Amino acid sequence: MSAHKPGDPTTINRLYGRSSSHKLRKGQQELVQTLLPKIEVPPEGEVNSRSLFGDDRPLHFEIGFGSGEHLADRADMLPDHGFIGAEPFLNGVATALGHVRDKQLANVRLWHNDALQVLQRIPDGALSFIYLLHPDPWPKARHAKRRMVNAGPVDLFAAKLKSGGELRIATDHPVYLEWTLMIMQRHRHQFDWTARGPEDFLNPSGGWIETRYGAKSRREGRRPYYLRYRRR
Repeated sequence: MSAHKPGDPTTINRLYGRSSSHKLRKGQQELVQTLLPKIEVPPEGEVNSRSLFGDDRPLHFEIGFGSGEHLADRADMLPDHGFIGAEPFLNGVATALGHVRDKQLANVRLWHNDALQVLQRIPDGALSFIYLLHPDPWPKARHAKRRMVNAGPVDLFAAKLKSGGELRIATDHPVYLEWTLMIMQRHRHQFDWTARGPEDFLNPSGGWIETRYGAKSRREGRRPYYLRYRRR
């Protein structure tokens, strides 16, 4: 992984965003109190497939899983794989816990905090997939350093993905799309863009389950873009 100076605007040391919104319903609060402690990522130590699931299964990591529908559906689709989801927004965590309960998912672990805190503890080359779906675009130029797609995080993604592993990014924001294409082009020594034509980034593919946010974008007349990058 490349080193970056603390003051380097391409380095991101934490995620920015809200941590809670409306008050949790009683059932959601119970899930946070009872189910979350059973499936949460340990606060210390190395994070790997064997420590989380007891075997060497393929490992997926979703950054900012929102309400968790994509995470739950992918975990349900691939029961022999392990899924880690990180989300600082408590209401999203509570909703995701409901999906885990309803689908009886034994292959999901959650982290209610900054995704980077976990990602940095995962061994290099341990991940098969990283998902970054509809992140906050931080469209103002002065906030560009807050975007998850920046040199520092992308180097971290490259370090944690195995050879042939996949980074999936979705956005419906034209500023974030342009920025992402520019940053990922600078990292072409680490990643290959899998698209061969417009249909490859205008529609979900490869078992990609569209999120609720993506569907909402389409209903409201915004076009989501689906970018798949393969680790060299």
